[in-house]
Amino acid sequence: MPIFKAYDIRGIVPGELNSEIAYGVGRATARFIATDRLVVGRDARSHSPEICSALIRGITDEGVSVIDLGLAATPMVYFGVADLGVGGGVMVTASHNPAEYNGFKICREKAIPVGEATGLKEIEALVAECMAAAPAAQRGSVEEHDVRVGYAKQALSVGAGRLPAKVAIDCGNGMASVALEPVLEQLALTVEPLYFEPDGTFPNHEADPLKLENLADVSEAVRRVGADFGVAFDGDADRAIFVDEEGRPIASDLMTAVMARRQLAHQPGGLVLYDLRSSRVVAEEVETAGGRAEMCRVGHSFVKAQMRESGAIFAGELSGHTYFRFPNDLLADDAIAAFVALLDVLAVEKRPLSEIIAPLRRYHASGEINRRVRDTVAVLEAMEKEHPDAATVSKLDGLLVGYADWWFNLRPSNTEPVLRLNLEANSEAKMVEERDRILGRVEEIGA
Repeated sequence: MPIFKAYDIRGIVPGELNSEIAYGVGRATARFIATDRLVVGRDARSHSPEICSALIRGITDEGVSVIDLGLAATPMVYFGVADLGVGGGVMVTASHNPAEYNGFKICREKAIPVGEATGLKEIEALVAECMAAAPAAQRGSVEEHDVRVGYAKQALSVGAGRLPAKVAIDCGNGMASVALEPVLEQLALTVEPLYFEPDGTFPNHEADPLKLENLADVSEAVRRVGADFGVAFDGDADRAIFVDEEGRPIASDLMTAVMARRQLAHQPGGLVLYDLRSSRVVAEEVETAGGRAEMCRVGHSFVKAQMRESGAIFAGELSGHTYFRFPNDLLADDAIAAFVALLDVLAVEKRPLSEIIAPLRRYHASGEINRRVRDTVAVLEAMEKEHPDAATVSKLDGLLVGYADWWFNLRPSNTEPVLRLNLEANSEAKMVEERDRILGRVEEIGA
């Protein structure tokens, strides 16, 4: 089914995803995870109650009980799975996608993600079989549960600094406010709130802070009220993008570097992961702070798996995902915790965010640029042959080629014949020169 993606299940309602399919996904998930209880949460999209109800009916018809969190952010589901010690969980959400979409994020025990390589294909294969099977003789029960207090305590644990700051917060009518409100109750902040009301029609703007146009409101609010910084969350609150006191957006790799330095102060000598699209500044700052830095593949399932295998204490992706090692052996991307971590940084640094970030803008990045090609594999193989003298070549995720004064990564899309280019150089002129040259070659080879 086309709704099964690399990391989750997502499609348009009702054309691609409906109650019948949700029921089948519920039964298939329960059968695949093979546990006695699953945590379920949902976002505020207009069709989420119906989709969630069908999912829960499918889970319970498979003989598995459900702990229903109701309206929740994705990090709250992760917390619930770990805190309650259950075998897995499902978040009903389409994250940052427009209102007509919905979907499911599935995890196992300790919130270990279920992705394409770790179970989604098996769940997809089970859907039709489960839908045709008779319900279990003993159906599962449904219990409502509130995790907000415990979740807030966990989010606050990532930083001890409690700066009495003024902040502008854009929840984008998504689920961030549900997770954020019990956290804000324990912080001495003056908040300029934007779009805190969960509304799955997203009446103000898309809940996708990676698009610059969706940061316009929080940037304006920061300047209008003289805030110390601003933050915009995505639809299910596992990603956040920050702006400084001038309303200027900050690239997420630079935020990874800033937060990593403080996390290393709490856990000296720790390992920090950063996705391979990130600036070289991340590794440099981590190592200067006495930590160890290591690249990882793009995608939350890969980041979490490498964190678990390597013992990393912290990680960040260019997409705005920030990962923490919490108690209960929980590794999770949590935008609310990232907000707390930045407060901790500012409390220690005692200077404007723009001044903290300025020295980190020492390289020049292209941003991510997409190009449609005929054959992604052929293009990557040809491009590799054109760089025999590169200082570094890696196939960790697509093709990464590094020289002393510039580097690039070409990474294929999971769903279409598209290559994504990220390139960084020591000077803007070098970045522009190499960006245009690499794009030219991609277009020539892939035409």
